[in-house]
Amino acid sequence: MIERLVVVALFEGVDLLDVTGPSEVFSLLQREMDEPTGYRVVLAAETMDPVTTSAGVRVLPDVAFDELAGRSIDTLIVPGSVETDEQRRVRAIADPAVVGRVGDLAARTRRVASVCVGAHILAAAGLLDGKRATTHWSTADQLAAEHPEVEVDADPIFIRDGDVWTGAGISSVLDLSLALVADDFGAELAQAVARQLVVYLKRPGGQSQFSVPLERAATTTRADDLRLFIAEHLGDYLTVESLAESLHISDRQLTRVFKQELGTTPGAYIEQARVEAAKNRLETSDDTLGRVATACGFGTVDTLARAFRRGLGITPGEYRQRFRLQRA
Repeated sequence: MIERLVVVALFEGVDLLDVTGPSEVFSLLQREMDEPTGYRVVLAAETMDPVTTSAGVRVLPDVAFDELAGRSIDTLIVPGSVETDEQRRVRAIADPAVVGRVGDLAARTRRVASVCVGAHILAAAGLLDGKRATTHWSTADQLAAEHPEVEVDADPIFIRDGDVWTGAGISSVLDLSLALVADDFGAELAQAVARQLVVYLKRPGGQSQFSVPLERAATTTRADDLRLFIAEHLGDYLTVESLAESLHISDRQLTRVFKQELGTTPGAYIEQARVEAAKNRLETSDDTLGRVATACGFGTVDTLARAFRRGLGITPGEYRQRFRLQRA
């Protein structure tokens, strides 16, 4: 049996699901196999003292970092942690002591994976230099600003660049862990684990972690009302005049709301919202492209296809083929 030592870095304030998610996935894989998987997951910290996670739950380490000296590691998983200010703005934390430990362990590791904002720790350790990487959308700008040598792509759920994997939001730890299982044992077993987790069969890494409302937070109820109106009338013929009328403001005021509150133009936002709705239908329904185009306000399949090529670089049919959520 090949032993696959999986080390999860543990430190104060770490996100709890980042720590437990991979362990759960690797454990459930054993239910689907007759022979041992070889995975042995250990939680490693600076000392053997309990570590308090961001959720307030205390976790006991299995080993201290020093005990791993000289050990060959199959997979190193690096979770993340954040801090927030008075305006609830999120900032990723990369403790220099943790960064140093991660750098040392990575030198003896077959593959390294960060979960959510753990990418900031990998970047600080120099493990993402010259590589394409992702992180949670809320800290992507921070990662790009602090580490210009990293090609930051805030859109995908996870990215693999060589033997370095980076994941996006906290819940995508399951997608990333399933991808690691697939890399070791194949997609069929990974899909079986996904069913055990009662989730749809694993999402491909290229699927977007974004939805239109997440790209920029609104700061007024007027902008929220505008978003809601658009979402509820995607199939209608939407114009600046009709949107302004819905908010009881002038056309000029409406354009100002889009620019100042949503950071875009009315036409661009509406197209993004319609593409988002079309993506959802392509992933979850058997609707024809014609029905998708009509329901989402594109009118024709050609218009739908042009919007997908502009925004995603692929056709609606290609998108459905890649990201269709299969039934278990």
